[in-house]
Amino acid sequence: MREIVFDTETTGIFPDHPEPRERDRIVEIGCVELINLERTGREFHAYINPGRNVPDEVVRVHGLTGEFLSKHRKFSEVVQEFLEFVGDAPLVAHNASFDQGFLNAELARCDLPRHGDERFVDTLAIAKKRFPGASCSLDALARRFQLDRYGFDLATRKAAGGHGALVDSRILAEVYLQLKGGREQRLAFDVSVEVEAADGAVAAEFVPRARRPQPLPSCATSAEAEAHAAFVAKLGPHALWLKYGT
Repeated sequence: MREIVFDTETTGIFPDHPEPRERDRIVEIGCVELINLERTGREFHAYINPGRNVPDEVVRVHGLTGEFLSKHRKFSEVVQEFLEFVGDAPLVAHNASFDQGFLNAELARCDLPRHGDERFVDTLAIAKKRFPGASCSLDALARRFQLDRYGFDLATRKAAGGHGALVDSRILAEVYLQLKGGREQRLAFDVSVEVEAADGAVAAEFVPRARRPQPLPSCATSAEAEAHAAFVAKLGPHALWLKYGT
C-alpha cells in the first residue's frame, strides 16, 4: 500500500483568518513516500514564498525568514508537482487537521479541489489511543521509540529553527511504522515479498532462506528433548514448532 507522510511549516496558525492580509500561509512542505510502511527513498520538498511577512516568533521555530522565502516559488507554482507526487495516496500527518486546513486553504486559492477528511491519516489520534494520558507530540514519540538509534538527531529539534517539514516527515514516517506495529510486523517465515515503488522500482525484497541440506545435530539432552516435546504439545496442532521446528 502506498502512503505519503507529509508535514508543513507555516507563517502561523490561522489559514482562514477573517482579514485576508492576516491569513497564514504554508512556507515549506515535505513529503516521504511509503510502500507497505517502509520508506522507498522518494521524497518531495519545497520552500514556498508566502507573499507576506513571517513573524519573528515563528521564525524561531522553523528558521525560515521572509527574506529567504522571497527567493522561492509561490504555492501556485509548485502545486502541480506536489499533486503529481502524492497522487491518490492517503496523506499521513501528525495532528492532521492542522496540515489539512492549510493545504486545503492553499488549494482553494488555486481553484483546485480540496482534500476531504477521508484522505488523511492522523498519527496523533493513533498515538493517543495507544498511549492514553501520555504526551503524544512528535518529539515525545520520537523519544519513546528511541529514533536516535536510527540516526535521527533529536537534540537539534530543541534548538531555534530545529523544525523542518522534510526532517519532520522522515521522523514521522518512522514513528508511523512503530505505531503500526514496528519492524517486527514485516517478518515472514515462508513467503517471498517484493515491494514495488510508484515508479516501478523494487524498493525492498524479502526472500526466504533455504533449509540446510543436512540439519545440524541437536545439542539437547534426551530429557530436554522430552520436555520440549511436552511443551510444544500444549501449544496445539497449529504450533509453529510443528511446522518449522523439525
